[in-house]
Amino acid sequence: MRIRSLAAAALGVAAAALSFAAAQAAGPLTFVQAGKLLADPATGKVESAKTVVLQDGKVVRIADGYVSEPGGVVVDLKDRFVLPGFIDSHVHLTGQQGPTSRLDEVTQSSADQAMVGAGYARKTLMAGFTTVADLGADNAAIFALRAGIKRGDVVGPRIIAAGSAVSIHGGHGDVNGYSEEVMHVLRPESVCSGPDDCRRAVREQVWRGADIIKITATGGVLSNTAAGLSQQFSDGELAAIVESAHRMGRRVTAHAHGVDGINAFLKAGGDSIEHGTYLDNESIALFKKNGAYLVPTLMAGDYVARIAASPGNFFTPAQTAKALEAGPKMLDMARRANAGGVKIAFGTDSGVSAHGDNAYEFVLLNRAGLSPLDAIRAATVNAADHLGVSAEIGSLAPGKAADLVAVAGDPLADVSVLQKVETVIKGGVVVK
Repeated sequence: MRIRSLAAAALGVAAAALSFAAAQAAGPLTFVQAGKLLADPATGKVESAKTVVLQDGKVVRIADGYVSEPGGVVVDLKDRFVLPGFIDSHVHLTGQQGPTSRLDEVTQSSADQAMVGAGYARKTLMAGFTTVADLGADNAAIFALRAGIKRGDVVGPRIIAAGSAVSIHGGHGDVNGYSEEVMHVLRPESVCSGPDDCRRAVREQVWRGADIIKITATGGVLSNTAAGLSQQFSDGELAAIVESAHRMGRRVTAHAHGVDGINAFLKAGGDSIEHGTYLDNESIALFKKNGAYLVPTLMAGDYVARIAASPGNFFTPAQTAKALEAGPKMLDMARRANAGGVKIAFGTDSGVSAHGDNAYEFVLLNRAGLSPLDAIRAATVNAADHLGVSAEIGSLAPGKAADLVAVAGDPLADVSVLQKVETVIKGGVVVK
């Protein structure tokens, strides 16, 4: 009995010592004093005079009033509206559309693209977007950028990366419009034909480091080929892709404009649709049946339509025709989807439009019928759910990432104020 008592006492002392050591190792507390706080957009509850306490990159607690402690860091936002950091579910950080885009494809190395992406990542973070899903980039470039940001070597948002999109030979996502010799060099390894080959492409993307699988279920506006915007993968290929992705623990999202491709992908069990331009009532029913998300990317439609109709249009003839056809339809598409009860996650397709302007999507979502609160939910709790990271981000609660933004004014009254984010905190670090 005496030996047991001594052993128990020794264990108690050891536990106390470990607890003390852990407390000593913990970093300083940061006290974010918020005049107005929307901690959980799902509830829509705005509270006044709150303090969000941060430590080691996480939220520790949310306290009533303006509190602080000796040795702590105080961030005074008593005259600001504070929200969780925003999530953009569709970006392309390693490039941006412009007059030199086609030349850039054949002159920039993977290393060049990673460095370009570092600049755009910084702009995106300064706009208040603390997490992004990059849905289509050179594998080496985007995976290196993701790692650099995670290590803290590069200033940018947390990246959920797809890498190269899984595409059909000759379709959107393949290389088009150059000499055959150049296209063979540039062709990504993720192009495929037939169910078995598409299974290979998915598995290899996971092997290379993809967090999520992105496919091009239909033609696309910016592929330099007059192949339209309809379904490109066969139904069998879509089923094989979705099955393979899910078996390997990856969600799969589809670039899709044409209604045939949208509905075929949803019937195959796909998790979300990017763009969704020509969705119909059957599409809306399938979204709701499957619990799938729509990422409308309204900025992309707005941008390509404006460029294609401008005197300075730099698109090729094939791109111009598709931009003028699809771009103007996207706002009404989002309006119909929202009215039909489809779950919407925020995504811009930035890289088509300019990086750093991401928050203009809030304005466009509002024009499409979403309330300011629903637009904010799309970029926080909805996007986190869509990407499978609700346990980490999307709202402010103990144990979640210390990602916050602050603005002047009330975004629930005027969502456009989110285009002027004044303070950004990512992982507990004030970056703006």
